[in-house]
Amino acid sequence: MSVSAVTGSPINQLDPLFQTVIAPQADQLDQDPQMLHKAFQWLGSHHLLGLKASPDWGGQAWQSQAIWEYTEQLARYSGALVFLQSQHQRCVQELSNSGNLALKERYLRAAIAGHIGLGVGFSHLRRPQQPVMAEQTAGGYRFNGRVPWVTGFGIFDHWMLAALLPDGRAVFVLASFQGSDPVLSFSQPMQLAALGSTQTVTATLRNWVAPAELVLDVKPAGWMQQADLGYPLTHNCFALGCAQGGLDILAGARSSALPTIDQIYQRLKAEVAQCRRETYGTLGNPSPERLRLRAWAINLAVRCGHGAVIVSRGAANFAGHPAQRVYREALAFSVSGQNNDVMNASLERLMDPSGSVGEMPCAHSGMGH
Repeated sequence: MSVSAVTGSPINQLDPLFQTVIAPQADQLDQDPQMLHKAFQWLGSHHLLGLKASPDWGGQAWQSQAIWEYTEQLARYSGALVFLQSQHQRCVQELSNSGNLALKERYLRAAIAGHIGLGVGFSHLRRPQQPVMAEQTAGGYRFNGRVPWVTGFGIFDHWMLAALLPDGRAVFVLASFQGSDPVLSFSQPMQLAALGSTQTVTATLRNWVAPAELVLDVKPAGWMQQADLGYPLTHNCFALGCAQGGLDILAGARSSALPTIDQIYQRLKAEVAQCRRETYGTLGNPSPERLRLRAWAINLAVRCGHGAVIVSRGAANFAGHPAQRVYREALAFSVSGQNNDVMNASLERLMDPSGSVGEMPCAHSGMGH
């Protein structure tokens, strides 16, 4: 079944696919990089790896709401897969928008089809102290330092490296995962508590030079901060999908002998729906409420994941239990794409659970905070 010709929201066709193909192997995808790689390629075979890319290159050019719905629903079934493909989608988007025609012709169609995978290494641009810097040199750019987080080692073929130049601009280039030498080397995959199968490593660069033909873009000073202002709620899709994964476990545990489980399920389900409505309501209308909504979604993912653990009893302590996986994913999505503003909003939500998001009216949930 292909969804390449879907118009409008594709999620009605995608959800049955995710339920039958992704959900049954979610725990294996969380643990096995090879299975995760196959699932990633499956997304490519169903035309789901170039959602923002131009149709001229095989992309889908979906609107933001469809992409948010897709991301949220995939996160419901596999945090590892949704995170891995999001890294690839981000690089594909930059490659699609790049003015480097030769680079696009070499990689873009293959990336959209899932024949090659592309990672990213630019989240460090949010940091006040930069761990890697670049300088222009004859015919290209020279990089020195360490990129703390690069996902997809052993799964992806290339990755998008970004670093600040002395004037504050950010240069983006395409680097290879293949091989390891003194000028560009990688750590062993990190032993992460969540999403470990995505194979996240640290890259160390010692006078590594990227020739001009590998340059994707040079962005103006302050680009990352402006991007965060414009798109902070993209990450809500991960948290809301994760929350739904917790709700699925709660739903399966309901019984007439324990009516409290259904009560908490109904309350959390209504609150997730309200957070979703408000989040999607910001599309095309940037809202000053974005940090409140981000903190709320994170809080819901953790609460739904915790609820899944509680109703699963002692079995949830097994590493391969679905509730254990969902709860770990909630922790990971609590900090993905985080900046200081998001951290502060999340901490304020912890200090004042009702005040930060506003009390849910009883008409929505049937229960007050």
